Amino acid sequence: NNQDTIQRQRLAELVSELYLTTGKKRERAWAAAVAALQKLGVPQSRIDHLRTQDNPALVAELVKELEGSK
Repeated sequence: NNQDTIQRQRLAELVSELYLTTGKKRERAWAAAVAALQKLGVPQSRIDHLRTQDNPALVAELVKELEGSK
């Protein structure tokens, strides 16, 4: 449970990075976000959709959703 909290916090931080970065830094932020989502048990199909959309706002919505379900 503590790991979930840590991963949710990390994911929230990564949302900010996704909004602010471009290029290789953005790719690294996405890679870290995908890893955090996997650790949180988000279905791979949803992760793939988020990655394809490349929209930090969608990740932010998911963070809110995860916060509400803890």
